[in-house]
Amino acid sequence: MAELIYCPICGETLVWKEIGGRTRQACDNCGYVHFVNPVPAVGILIEMEGGIVLIRRGQPPHQGEWTLPSGFIEADESAEDAAIREAGEETGLKVEIIELAGINSFPEGPPTSGIIIFYRARPVGGLLQGGDDASEAQVFQPEAMPRLPFRTHREIMAEWLYRFARHLPETNEREIPPFIIRPAEAHDADEIMALVALIPANRGLTDDQWRDVHQRFRESAGVEVFVAEARQNPPLIIGFIALSFVRTLTGGSGFINDMAVLPTYQRQGVGAALLEAVVRRADRLNFSSILVNEYRASDGAKAFYKASGFSEEGVLHFRMR
Repeated sequence: MAELIYCPICGETLVWKEIGGRTRQACDNCGYVHFVNPVPAVGILIEMEGGIVLIRRGQPPHQGEWTLPSGFIEADESAEDAAIREAGEETGLKVEIIELAGINSFPEGPPTSGIIIFYRARPVGGLLQGGDDASEAQVFQPEAMPRLPFRTHREIMAEWLYRFARHLPETNEREIPPFIIRPAEAHDADEIMALVALIPANRGLTDDQWRDVHQRFRESAGVEVFVAEARQNPPLIIGFIALSFVRTLTGGSGFINDMAVLPTYQRQGVGAALLEAVVRRADRLNFSSILVNEYRASDGAKAFYKASGFSEEGVLHFRMR
């Protein structure tokens, strides 16, 4: 979100202050504080003819790609009303809500930080056709589902494919598909970058820095990336970890700077499996230790590393920035 220059209440120039543990824009004249909060959105899984209705986006971002019908909630409508409206605008279908399917967040954008509420729905009228900012609408069967460009859409589709496309019984507990751990490949770049953007320390990266990240992923011989991939069609990368090599004259160490797991799949053993893969690789390389950049880790990540056997002793650290 663009920075403000003037206070929207009194018109004075805003300044930056430390408020509530974060640096925020505020007004010294009237006391206004500019809080930047996530915007609410909805996504709809319209179940039709044994499949799911997708729309082909007619506008950026991801113009021309297939996604779930979705959009932002207006100030005067409920989330359910927004879902029904968006379904009608983008698919031509009149729908009714079946149930809440899931809630996710996208602090990485685009275009801004948000929270998305997904609903299962069924058509009760209308004619399937693209509308509004959708150039086309079509039913996709589970075995022909394309890769969706938005991370939150991929996560909810993975759950739907596992729970409903296979006609599994309803349960109160979320069932997560099994996954495999494998080395990253070049075609994984987009999904890995989406995961990199989930790490809070990476949200301020500039366009030039993101280009550097892409280049290091493609070309750096000193970095190995492992991914966790859910066993489904289409495949979904649900987590990654990057291991860098720190060589010395008498040995070497591994270094972990970036690791992330999709929110839907956290606390399901994905992180532990990724870390185990890195430990095995470091052992094959005869490294004496694995280091973690704790300054980039959240409190939850620090607790995870500590529970995994990482010690806070033995390394002297000089912080450059």
